[in-house]
Amino acid sequence: MVDSIATTSLLGHRPVYQGSSFKDGSFRRRTIDVCRFPVTDFVGCWSVCLSSASTRSRTERSGIYHYTSPIKALAMELTKEAYSSREENRMPRNLSYPVDTGSRRKSGYWPPPNTADNPSIHNPLLRQERMGCGWLGAIFEWEGVIIEDNPDLEKQAWLALSQEEGKSPPPAFILKRIEGMKNEQAISEVLCWSRDPASLRRMATRKEEIYQGLQGGIYRLRTGSREFVNVLMNYKIPMALVSTRPRNILEAAVRVIEMEGFFNVIVAAEDVYRGKPDPEMFIYAAQLLNFIPERCIVFGNSNSTVEAAHDIRMKCIAVASKHPVYELGAADLVVRHLDELSVVDLKNLADIESAEFGSGEPEVEMEEEKDDPSPSTSVGVDDNFW
Repeated sequence: MVDSIATTSLLGHRPVYQGSSFKDGSFRRRTIDVCRFPVTDFVGCWSVCLSSASTRSRTERSGIYHYTSPIKALAMELTKEAYSSREENRMPRNLSYPVDTGSRRKSGYWPPPNTADNPSIHNPLLRQERMGCGWLGAIFEWEGVIIEDNPDLEKQAWLALSQEEGKSPPPAFILKRIEGMKNEQAISEVLCWSRDPASLRRMATRKEEIYQGLQGGIYRLRTGSREFVNVLMNYKIPMALVSTRPRNILEAAVRVIEMEGFFNVIVAAEDVYRGKPDPEMFIYAAQLLNFIPERCIVFGNSNSTVEAAHDIRMKCIAVASKHPVYELGAADLVVRHLDELSVVDLKNLADIESAEFGSGEPEVEMEEEKDDPSPSTSVGVDDNFW
């Protein structure tokens, strides 16, 4: 039997037997047979096999004595030998685990990495501030949010330009589609009036001149806009102003309404290639503010703004100045005036971790079935009737 076990052993060595004696509790000397494998080929544990039906074996590493039969002892050795490779792969022998710095984490592990954290910042207070909900940036659109917007002037400017260029006047749905776009983008991609860069610049400049002539350089602040911007300045929240108007016109308008120095960054038409619904303006403003998109809040007045902000995982607060409230339901918040908001509302938006820590699917709520109070209309039939 021992020969068969030795031949089937994964070690390929015959067990080596030697005798030894010990004294039991009654001080009687007894002889046992020790079954060991060569030390050079097998390191780990050695078994003691008694010739009687009940024997005692000892494990060197654990130091625990237990009684077992010779066949069971050899079977245990073969089992340990067979599963030794699996245990080594499952649990490393070296317990000096490396410190998890977050750089090698994969999706699905907890806790997920905080994208707002910047390990290169040596000041621990500044690093902790970035990870809090108070670290946020505000990006404001110009027309319809800070000042009153008159969409009829925009339509009149496009119709006047089409007459000057000898083009067919664009229909209403086309004019609605090009809202928020750059003039060059609208002319080349939607209206398809020209592809020549020189012609695009000329028509875009002429359209802006017509619009400014219709407006007359008069800007009217929306109710609550200045008060809300002052509150953000007191809390030292960085702000950016974005618009598809030329920079010289935008800066002149800011001076007219006496809001110079309120905005840390101004992004104009010359700074980007495309307008809404492309989020290029908002991405560039966030880069200038040195903020990640997840901690930026966009203030706009159209669904194209909401779409552009959500495409880059920014929060969006819609101002119902041009569209009714029910049409802006895709935004994170909808207000009529900016003074309806508070800094707490902004911090609550910046504290949402679903976009920052990965896309967490909401839990599906099961509807509870309620008993119908109305009486049943089914007719009951007595079994005994038949």
